[in-house]
Amino acid sequence: MNKSLMTGLVIGAVVAVGAGATAGLKMVNSKAPQYAQVLKVTPLTKTIQTPRQECHDETVTHQAPVKHQIMGTVAGAVIGGVLGHQIGGGTGRDIATVAGAAGGGYAGNRVQKNLQDKDTYTTTDQKCNTVYDKSQKRTGYEVRYRLGDQESSVKMDHDPGDRIPVRNGKLVLDGGDDSATSG
Repeated sequence: MNKSLMTGLVIGAVVAVGAGATAGLKMVNSKAPQYAQVLKVTPLTKTIQTPRQECHDETVTHQAPVKHQIMGTVAGAVIGGVLGHQIGGGTGRDIATVAGAAGGGYAGNRVQKNLQDKDTYTTTDQKCNTVYDKSQKRTGYEVRYRLGDQESSVKMDHDPGDRIPVRNGKLVLDGGDDSATSG
């Protein structure tokens, strides 16, 4: 056989063996799982408390400012003194006048105080309190999955559906180049 024929046969054999090996490698790689099976998806949430003001009107009764009670005392003393002066005579009249003035002054003071205690006015005041509204915010998902014969879980920012893509033996969690290892 000629030398160039021999060289062609050897090169052809090498190319054929190489192509067969590459095809075999692709077949081995194609047997690796391309998806992980999703077993359970649990939404993760946290409670948010939002403050707000809650107000209502309230009727409040106030005592009117106290006026001078001296007028009732003076008027009572004068009336009591005049009435006391009408009793008896001589020194007894003087004692009755003083006693009538003292009793009348006390009685006049009490009458004026009772009248002023009933002197009230009302206002409407606004009362406010801080109350908190509670709401739930989704923070992600806890995903239980099976890759081959291994079960594991991963936290994700979205619900993956029934399966999670796998590239080079790793989960593809966001569709980009970042991936997490299974397990």
